Amino acid sequence: MIVWVNGAFGAGKTSTARELIDLIPNSTLYDPELLGGEVARLLPQKRLAEVSDYQDLPIWRRLVVDTAAALLAEVGGVLVIPMTLLRQEYRDEIFGGLASRRIPVRHVLLTTEETILRDRIAFREDIDADAEVNERTRQWCYDHIEPYRAALGWLRGDAHAVDNSALTPRETAVCLAAAVRTGAAGVCEIVQTPEPTAETLAAGVLLFDERDRVLLVDPTYKPGWEFPGGVVEPGEAPACAGIREVAEEIGIELTEVPRLLVADWEPPRPPGYGGLRLLFDGGRLPEQVAGGLRLPGPELRGWRFVGEEEAAELLPPARYERLRWALRARERGTVLYLEDGVPVG
Repeated sequence: MIVWVNGAFGAGKTSTARELIDLIPNSTLYDPELLGGEVARLLPQKRLAEVSDYQDLPIWRRLVVDTAAALLAEVGGVLVIPMTLLRQEYRDEIFGGLASRRIPVRHVLLTTEETILRDRIAFREDIDADAEVNERTRQWCYDHIEPYRAALGWLRGDAHAVDNSALTPRETAVCLAAAVRTGAAGVCEIVQTPEPTAETLAAGVLLFDERDRVLLVDPTYKPGWEFPGGVVEPGEAPACAGIREVAEEIGIELTEVPRLLVADWEPPRPPGYGGLRLLFDGGRLPEQVAGGLRLPGPELRGWRFVGEEEAAELLPPARYERLRWALRARERGTVLYLEDGVPVG
């Protein structure tokens, strides 16, 4: 299990986490910030210059998950992770990666009144002998107060919040330990989809509204928007898998077998294995159905009908190319075979 201690920079996450490991039996402190420092030493300066924060590096987010899994395999018990996560898509990617390894996460949030937060940043103990480094660190904390404030909407909905404005780190840790013990800080409701160990076959279904806009869904367990659908189970027909996933994800029972639009071979890109991705045409939804969709489970955060231009902004490039050619196949009444998003033959 993981207890992820989130909050603003300077909120006291690390000092609280050090106290928390004394209160939760068989627990270990794991600080992903150490990985950020090592990644900065490993990557060329040209790559580092492309981002303003090591959290923006995909390699860091993968290493956070891989290292957590390796630590738990080595020491067992509970990992206490003090780490600020303000971007919801990074939370999705990291927590989704942990969920795919069957590692439950209890997400807790330290909410500190802003005046007190600024005082703590101003008077925090020096973390480096270099005064200039300390000043840059303080300024970094100040600069991220506004992003933290902006993220509070989704953070409060996702995490168990504890106001530590008037609490010492020990008192805060006592509150967190009690929340974990009683279940007040529950396990994050995120789909437990195992990571593939080989190439996979996946089936997606395109559903349209009366204006021919396509339905996209926002998964909680990975970054980027997606089509309703998922991995085809062993022995399952791909079209049946698409029908099943649509029913599970958005509660719509398709009465007819959807028509195949594209088959796209996705090459392996480590750590991914690639495989075959199929997109089916699920047809137009009646207006009363399209306007009243409900998300029955924790896998999806939201949904929307979009035109092709808006889809290009929401979908990762590979998924958008798949959609673009599926729409062309739908217009022409044909089926297209793609390799890495490019028509072949």
